[in-house]
Amino acid sequence: MTLFQRYILNGMAATAVHYAVLVVNMDLLQMPSAGLANALAAIFGISASFLGNRIFVFRASDAPMPTQALRFFALYAVIALVHGAILLLWSDIAGYSYSTGFVIATVVQFMLSFMGNKNLVFRR
Repeated sequence: MTLFQRYILNGMAATAVHYAVLVVNMDLLQMPSAGLANALAAIFGISASFLGNRIFVFRASDAPMPTQALRFFALYAVIALVHGAILLLWSDIAGYSYSTGFVIATVVQFMLSFMGNKNLVFRR
């Protein structure tokens, strides 16, 4: 399995975690803001993504974990802000479905995260 294929599988798993928490926040907890609900859900998705990238995708367990974690969470903090802003604009301001906004934001996130992880976080 190639690096990119492993990245896609890990991304799908992390996205499933992120989306599941978003659905719980919006539908079960009835949070009034898709942007806020998404920001909280992002924490869970980002954590799942880091572990998967470190262990499964880039297999960089020999590198110092604190250094990787710091770079990873800094990168994903920026990406989460972009993701949240897209949902805020799409759902809260424009009034469109948060599910569709999530898909759009996730495509943007995917592109930014692959390049950032490959070149900044788990570089060899």
